[in-house]
Amino acid sequence: MSAGAGSPDPRSARAEARAAPVPADDLRKIYVEPTNACNLSCSTCVRHAWDEPEGFMEWATFAAVVNGLAEAVGEGGRDGEGGAAAGPHAARTISFMGLGEPLLHPRFLDMVRLVKSRGLRAEVTTNALLLDDEVAGGLLQAGLDQLVVSIDGASAEAFGRVRSGASLGKVVENVRRLHDRHGPNYGPGMRIGIEFVAMRSNVAELPGLGRLAAQLGATFIIVSNVLAYTPELRNETLYDHRVTASEGAETTAAPRWQLPTFDWDEALGAALGKALARSGPVDFAAGDASATKSRCPFVQADACAVAWHGGVSPCPPLLHTYTCFVRGREKRMTRWEVGRLPEEPLAAIWAKPAYAAFRERLRRFDFPPCTDCGCELAEGNEEDCFGNPHPVCGDCLWARGIVRCA
Repeated sequence: MSAGAGSPDPRSARAEARAAPVPADDLRKIYVEPTNACNLSCSTCVRHAWDEPEGFMEWATFAAVVNGLAEAVGEGGRDGEGGAAAGPHAARTISFMGLGEPLLHPRFLDMVRLVKSRGLRAEVTTNALLLDDEVAGGLLQAGLDQLVVSIDGASAEAFGRVRSGASLGKVVENVRRLHDRHGPNYGPGMRIGIEFVAMRSNVAELPGLGRLAAQLGATFIIVSNVLAYTPELRNETLYDHRVTASEGAETTAAPRWQLPTFDWDEALGAALGKALARSGPVDFAAGDASATKSRCPFVQADACAVAWHGGVSPCPPLLHTYTCFVRGREKRMTRWEVGRLPEEPLAAIWAKPAYAAFRERLRRFDFPPCTDCGCELAEGNEEDCFGNPHPVCGDCLWARGIVRCA
């Protein structure tokens, strides 16, 4: 049905919005993938859904990342104006993560040292198996600000089912050693957190996370849903119907829990009830995970992501090409590289008109509700029924608060 006389055509309104000037914004956080190689083969990992070669970030590439962020000056100046950059964690940040294990990089300690020498915040998400005494001391001396350890089971048995060949006892020993070495020789202590990927087969482990947090000295626990990268994981999801989500920060007493959106049932409710009985603050979203609530957590953080080869993407989910399953249907995610370091300066990549326009579209979240619809266009991320170009984000589970990361 066409718009009547005197009624605005929504398609024209959308086109006008896309043509509007793009406001200036300020790059504040970069997710850095030092390597896509890993010392584990977890059942939940995206590495089972791709055929990419392994590689390690070259030093010149990493230096371009750090120097580019340290020198970044936003013309929009959103600090103190209620923008994403305002608040206690507004410092420019390098977050080491990716689809490999950061500590495998032979110069990882040098990477942290360079970040801190430029006055930036340094964070890492790790499986902690390589966090021996030498590495722990080096990270503390370098001034690492935050370490998040991935633990998908509070018992050795459950942990081993997800992370085959890994020892939960070794992880606890390594992280506890790091925590215990805080002191006058190493300056103020870093934040330690736990990241847990929740599935039907491990949800009963949630009550044990509080105990683990106490052992590790962790002040926050991030719970994410699993993104099903393989057919075997399709029946493990806890979010296909309705859910709640949120963000949070640390507490000095019991750890703060940050929960994603879930489908609530008796088993999940019982497990969470036990888990949260002695918890610190718990963050839930005030609403649901409908398309109208969608917001990009990466754009809200003024962030981008850099793969091991130097390719710059808007977010970690767009660093690589892989398949996954959303609400049971197979989806092909095609990576989107907006520039490459060190051949192009980071500031020039951030300012590219197509990239700036994409960030503005994400702030409006001008995408159809593909997760609710699931038509043939939702089988990939290269186009949608609004006529958006690649990449399209109407099916993004991060935007709905269902999948989350540190």
